[in-house]
Amino acid sequence: MGKVLADPRDGSGRYEVRVTGHLDGRWAAWFDGFSLTPATDGTTVLAGFIVDQAALHGVLRKLGDLGLPIVSVTRADPD
Repeated sequence: MGKVLADPRDGSGRYEVRVTGHLDGRWAAWFDGFSLTPATDGTTVLAGFIVDQAALHGVLRKLGDLGLPIVSVTRADPD
């Protein structure tokens, strides 16, 4: 199986989403295997690969359903 490459035309790529509050690591499965990293500033960074814009909106919708304020959404460098 080959390496999955990010394509800016369809929105795929690695993303980091920072939310207010700390999410326990057990939530990672609900967020399709994203890594969840609590930060010392009281936020959590969710990081993972998004296949397209619809998938990104799905992650953001899940965060909204949990009532977590979104601080930032960043498309990370593919490296």
